[in-house]
Amino acid sequence: MEAALRPCSLVPARLPTTPFEKPILHLPFNSIPTSIFRPIRQCTARSRVFTALSSTASTEPINPVEPEIESHGEEEKFNWLLQWYPVMPVCDLDKRIPHAKKVIGLDVVVWWDRNENAWKVFEDMCPHRLAPLSEGRIDQWGRLQCVYHGWCFNGSGDCKFIPQAPPDGPPFHTFKKACVSVYPTTVQNDIVWFWPNTDPRYKDIITKKQPPYIPELDDPSYAWVMGNRDIPYGYEILIENLMDPAHVPYAHYGILRVPNQEKR
Repeated sequence: MEAALRPCSLVPARLPTTPFEKPILHLPFNSIPTSIFRPIRQCTARSRVFTALSSTASTEPINPVEPEIESHGEEEKFNWLLQWYPVMPVCDLDKRIPHAKKVIGLDVVVWWDRNENAWKVFEDMCPHRLAPLSEGRIDQWGRLQCVYHGWCFNGSGDCKFIPQAPPDGPPFHTFKKACVSVYPTTVQNDIVWFWPNTDPRYKDIITKKQPPYIPELDDPSYAWVMGNRDIPYGYEILIENLMDPAHVPYAHYGILRVPNQEKR
């Protein structure tokens, strides 16, 4: 008993019985989610407090963060993964090859399924060895083939062929773990859209909720140009930049035509 009560160099002999007045460790939380997978609301408790009610310090947060969805008012809540997102305009897609894209932090592969006569958006990862399917090819039967071991997938994400599997052996290709995650996909305004949730409940989400429709893009009396470009930052930075015309004569000097400025 005396050895158990003897103070050591690491733990003080007398421990306070109340939480520290000031937090020892500050862990600020950003109000803007840095990942699309787990959008986080503003946390009212901006630090964790270590308590010393016993010889073992507690690291439990005072007010745990709720990594669910962003709140837009008391009643309406916005979920980033329950919306339609544009992937690429059809004019920039080649039906002969798969295309890699990153949308809202998700790596996807876009490819043309000639058997279903439709564009498909899959998770850009083979279930076998996690190789990017976008680096593969479309085989002679119109299936998406992985570049690593040649596994072939149809438009529903089912594995239809494993070259290394014996023909008289177990049907490994029919196992659920051999399937690719498939995102609901549609084409509107000549743009490929996808729903970033592979839950089977959203397989037919297009019948309940459609992507935003832009009537001018389908109106022949309007002229428009469509294209796409990958940029390594979020939309909020892009919008801030587009709303700042004062930077154009200097950041785009010699590239964009701007009026001549008088000497001051």
